[in-house]
Order: sequence, then structure tokens, then C-alpha cells
Amino acid sequence: MPSSTSYAVCVFCASSNAIDPRYLTLATETGEAIAQNGWTLVSGGGGISMMGALAAGARAQGGHTVGVIPQALIDLEVADNQANELVVTMDMRHRKGVMDERSHAFLALPGGIGTLEELMEVWTAHSLNMHEKPVVVLDPWGDYDLLRAQVALWVERGFVRPGAVARVSWVTSIDEAMVALSR
Repeated sequence: MPSSTSYAVCVFCASSNAIDPRYLTLATETGEAIAQNGWTLVSGGGGISMMGALAAGARAQGGHTVGVIPQALIDLEVADNQANELVVTMDMRHRKGVMDERSHAFLALPGGIGTLEELMEVWTAHSLNMHEKPVVVLDPWGDYDLLRAQVALWVERGFVRPGAVARVSWVTSIDEAMVALSR
């Protein structure tokens, strides 16, 4: 199991403030668990909502945080100025490239279309053998159920190889997520 701060986990999650507080608790506890494993947290660099709670949770446990945020989002998302490293990129594509380069594993928490887009990109790359980094989805309340049903339909209709589905670990607890990330 990876245990040094050189092992970095990239977490995709919501930056919306219009969500149920349970998601903030999930993010905080996930950040704490990443730090307790001695891993570095790489996130989207926002200081609000789940993104902010995630990073604050990691730092509360002594974790190292790397926030990666496009210049255009600094004012929109209120950048995580407490990050150990705040990397400002020119745009979203560059942001994802930096997050990918800095990470050894990916974890998606519940989120919106940005989270979905980030998950789909790393999942697709993994299914095409473009990387061997673990891709994990932590979904304790079924937020991804419709996505999973859609992907199952695509498999049934021949658009997605069954092997591509197996390239993501779907878990419902933080403990399961930490185990899946360490593979």
C-alpha cells in the first residue's frame, strides 16, 4: 500500500454551495483519510463547497494539498489560498493535464457536470490503457446510479466494451475507497 507523501490522489468533487451538508462531511472525511494515509491531495483548487472541505480536512490531519485552478475560476470559486501549493493554469484543459501529471490515482466524489467530465476523461484514458492509475468512484448515496445504468445500456448496445466498465472501482465507503486507491 502506498504510504509516502510522494503518492498523490486526485479528487474530483463539487464546487457548488447549493448542496446538502452531508456532501461536505463526506468531503472533509475523505480529505482526512487521504492525509491519514500519508498521501498528497491534488484537487481543483477551489476553496468552497466540497473542494474546500476536502482540502481543509486533509490539512487538519497534517496532509499536503495541491490545488490546481484556472485563472478564470479564481474569482468564481474562491481559490484555496491555504493550499500548500496553488497552481494557476491558463484554462480547464491545462488544469486537468497538471492534475493528471501530479497524481497516482483518481477519486470521484459526487458532483456536477465538471466532476462528471473529469471522471469520464480519466476513465476513458484508463480503459484505453493510456494510464494504469486507479480510478475510484465513492458513491454512498447513489448519485451515480443513472450514469451506471447508462453505461450498462451502452455495453448492451455495443458502444462500450465490458472491460472498460471494470476499469473503475465503485465503492460506498471511505474505507473501501482508500483500499481501492492503494491498488
